[in-house]
Amino acid sequence: MIPYGKQEIIQQDIDAVVDVLQSDFLTQGPQVPLFEKSIKDAVNADYVFAVNSATSALHIACLALGVGKGDVVWTTPITFVASANCALYCGADIDFVDIDSKTYNLSPELLEQKLIHAKQNSLPLPKVVIPVHLCGQPCEMEQIHRLSKEYGFSIIEDASHAIGGKYQSNPIGNCEYSDITVFSFHPVKIVTTAEGGAATTNSPEIASKLELLRSHGITRDVTLMKNESHGGWYYEQVDLGFNYRMTEMQAALGVSQMSRLHDFVAQRNNLATRYDELLKGFPLITPFQITDSYSGRHLYVIRLELSAISLSHKEVFDLLREKGIGVNLHYIPVHLQPYYKGLGFKEGQLPVAENYYKNAISIPLFHAMSEDQQNEVVKILTNILFEKE
Repeated sequence: MIPYGKQEIIQQDIDAVVDVLQSDFLTQGPQVPLFEKSIKDAVNADYVFAVNSATSALHIACLALGVGKGDVVWTTPITFVASANCALYCGADIDFVDIDSKTYNLSPELLEQKLIHAKQNSLPLPKVVIPVHLCGQPCEMEQIHRLSKEYGFSIIEDASHAIGGKYQSNPIGNCEYSDITVFSFHPVKIVTTAEGGAATTNSPEIASKLELLRSHGITRDVTLMKNESHGGWYYEQVDLGFNYRMTEMQAALGVSQMSRLHDFVAQRNNLATRYDELLKGFPLITPFQITDSYSGRHLYVIRLELSAISLSHKEVFDLLREKGIGVNLHYIPVHLQPYYKGLGFKEGQLPVAENYYKNAISIPLFHAMSEDQQNEVVKILTNILFEKE
């Protein structure tokens, strides 16, 4: 089976983790700060906080921006559920903005229409908007940022798919057009720490909150304490935080992986460009790329032209898997999940996202993928879509 995504672990990565296991620190040692510095250097953000998952990063990002009961957060329906769940964890409400039909990212035009409608009808405006850089392609952040200034919302970039990419020649994660950016280091992502995530920001106030929230709300910083220190052992809990810390083993793996980040992303782009050429003339739509960006190319999503083939979406998906191609679908629209339907969302509310779901398939793409594996994917697609078997 050729998987849709896969980590690459080399001896350098293994040695880095073994060194930690033989060291004095398995948690709260030197590797997490080293990993944070490697991210900081890569994305040009002022502050970086590594945590145990991107979901945790999204949660504390919302809290750091003051999201709570009575607030509403807006995001895209084509994302993993964590991009929406993070608002609910804070007691806030969630709503969705439909996607752009070409990029599959949150549509700035539809966002503006929704903001205008909300303001004209005295409906709640968002406290935070969470655009998601789907497949590694950045959203149109300059437009979203402009709207944030006009309508008074904060921005969390969900860049779980996008480390190593660029928007307008600047690294994704530098927070030029956002308050916080979140990355994921799950095994199928561009860089892995097994499980893990990070949040970046340029705001010292937000940074202070993120640092507290990831570790129980506890501080040893005397400038943040309410009382005079009792001695060298003294600490205070000054907020209600969580144990979202990253381990030293995860961080060591991340440091090793980050040394190859740009090679990973370059190879993903090479493979994606090769797919673009190999799939010309097929009854499908290959991924559109905006011109002023450099995608992390986490995923390669094709859209089947179902009117041009005799098979259904499900039949193509099942046949690919039967023939050893580990395709997947990113994503089921969040508002169609049973839990979210229970909150009042209904089919038909976000038609562009729902249409995307009807014909999208993620085919294999990972930086260690060989051309032979890629040729096999295309060969099987050829046989299925052109009914050569």
